[in-house]
Amino acid sequence: MSGRPRVVLGVGGGIAAYKACEVLRRLTESGHHVRVVPTEAALRFVGAATFEALSGNKVHTGVFSDVPEVPHVRLGQEADLVLVVPATADLLARAAHGMADDLLTGTLLTARCPVLMVPAMHTEMWEHPATRANVATLRERGTVVTEPASGRLTGADTGKGRLADPAEIVDLARLLLHRGDALPRDLDGVRVVVSAGGTREPLDPVRYLGNRSSGKQGYALARTAAQRGAHVTLVSAHTLALPEPAGVDLVRAGTALQLRDAVHAAAEHADVVVMAAAVADFRPVAAAEYKIKKTERDPDPVALTRNPDVLAELVTARGNGKLPADQVIVGFAAETGDSGADVLDHARAKLRRKGCDLLVVNAVGEGKAFETEDNAGWLLAASGAERPIALGSKAQLATEVWDAVVGLLKR
Repeated sequence: MSGRPRVVLGVGGGIAAYKACEVLRRLTESGHHVRVVPTEAALRFVGAATFEALSGNKVHTGVFSDVPEVPHVRLGQEADLVLVVPATADLLARAAHGMADDLLTGTLLTARCPVLMVPAMHTEMWEHPATRANVATLRERGTVVTEPASGRLTGADTGKGRLADPAEIVDLARLLLHRGDALPRDLDGVRVVVSAGGTREPLDPVRYLGNRSSGKQGYALARTAAQRGAHVTLVSAHTLALPEPAGVDLVRAGTALQLRDAVHAAAEHADVVVMAAAVADFRPVAAAEYKIKKTERDPDPVALTRNPDVLAELVTARGNGKLPADQVIVGFAAETGDSGADVLDHARAKLRRKGCDLLVVNAVGEGKAFETEDNAGWLLAASGAERPIALGSKAQLATEVWDAVVGLLKR
């Protein structure tokens, strides 16, 4: 697309409307032109002045403002993305039934760009057959309707129906803008396990052996799979305080051994396992009971022992019949070149050793892969196929991985 991406941000009338302000701020600060179109009910939660100040554009709710511009038609025609935050049960119902009784629903009918609706409502409303039918109808028409998060709702209620984190919403919006079309629901019903983050191996009650993995790539893989219809279990080691992806079952693991146990347990009934976590190769034989003091004249050297190779174990378990024979196993490799071989040479050798179906290779170093927002690399297949993955958001890399996985699934 040329120029600044044009986003219509629809805001439904729910308590989560205040979070649309954070979505708006993130979009405008990253260079998007945003026009906010709230419902009348939304303005009872957040005033028009707030949206106007953050977007730099006037806010209207009805079709009788700026009549010569025919806004209910023009906005949808000119948008690169229509994003609705929050999408209430009422708004989902009106959109599914093609109603056009205000500026937002009129815009939804005229939009020919990707449409992303992010629900927020009480659990009972989300689970009601009418809402489920409306969501199914919208998805069949190509609208991306995300799964809501679980957590605290209004009042004392807790459950599924919480709005996804604003950062997650913006990442998905950026992905749709990049693609120019909706995410396919080609993982519907597929059971997926993703590991993410870096393990930490305790030296003493204060210190640990670890690595620089932020967990962002693994979280992007889990989030994208969930939005493509998969049932996702995310086994998360330590991360940089990332928000829990909406629609994902989260399992925490600290050490390599804990992550190994969690992944093996989740993989027993999985169709796909993606090992994106940075698992420590070694751990101390024994952690000190007390903090090791720097005043000690000659502290004992730390004795290390090798951690299990979780990826190789999964491949072996599949071959031994302990895991489904048609399970697709994906590995990740963070590599650097050296005097003996370059990144791809090391990656090809690793793919042969591990025996997985796909290996995603990242060249790592200062400003590459770890603790960054973007990623690049190569995708190697056991068949011998290889292709580069261009630099882009970690969500974009995740979509390329899932595109390759879909081609390997036996259904």
